[in-house]
Amino acid sequence: MLDYAALAALAAVIREGSFERAARALHVTPSAISQRIRLLEERVGCALVIRDQPCRATETGRRLCQHVDQVQLLEQDLQGTLPALAAQGPSRASVPIAVNADSLATWLAPAIAAFAAAHPVLLQVAVDDQDHTAEWLRSGAVLAAVSATARPASGCNSRPLGAMRYLAAASPAFMQRHFAHGVGAASLALAPSLVFNTKDELQSRWVRRLCHRHVELPRHTLPSSHAFVTAALAGMGWGLHPQALIQACLDNGTLVELLPDSPLDVPLHWHTARAASSLLDGLSGAILSAARTGLLPPR
Repeated sequence: MLDYAALAALAAVIREGSFERAARALHVTPSAISQRIRLLEERVGCALVIRDQPCRATETGRRLCQHVDQVQLLEQDLQGTLPALAAQGPSRASVPIAVNADSLATWLAPAIAAFAAAHPVLLQVAVDDQDHTAEWLRSGAVLAAVSATARPASGCNSRPLGAMRYLAAASPAFMQRHFAHGVGAASLALAPSLVFNTKDELQSRWVRRLCHRHVELPRHTLPSSHAFVTAALAGMGWGLHPQALIQACLDNGTLVELLPDSPLDVPLHWHTARAASSLLDGLSGAILSAARTGLLPPR
């Protein structure tokens, strides 16, 4: 049998990033946390924590953290039906999820905020590219994810959310400076583009579809959806923006599309660990409901 006090210590170290902060969160000493982790590592026969700044979980450590999260959800459900179990007052279950930044900046944040305000949960939201969020679920780092991948990982469910529409846009001054003679492979190879991070392939996908070949793009890196818009307005570069985020700018003319009627629609899916939990089901319902109004219908 697993030692759940030790598992709680492991989860706290990964969540808080250090043994000292984990000790404060659990109201014990750092040496007690260290001893629990050491005994758990001896029990499972491998390292569970990469002692770095911040501390990170090994692959086995991530899977054990996911197990702890699932147990917390089950216990939360039991407390709802058996209040006597909550002798020390109501607790909140930790629900780690991975989402893409553009969803968080548009349709998703109001939905998860309203859910968290009404339910006994603590949401731990990690942000990554939509093509990579499913890896967080596959590794055991989260219990659910918004992903561009349709196929669920082993032990998980996947449901279509809809498609997020992206538009390639820049300021009128940028368009005049870089695309006065048209938008094509030659001009795109010279005009600065905006990318979220090194994983962001949206701009390259849009260009490949337009030019029917790969074009190496000069790139500014800006890891913020709203910074993308600010940078585009200032003439720093062109980029693929969620239509919902820039529609007002398109309407008032401060941003213009590089090529009208050339959107890039990215289908999104909601992946969840296959755990029987009313809280996780409720979160899924809130997100699916928000997607019906915030995204294009699934195809």
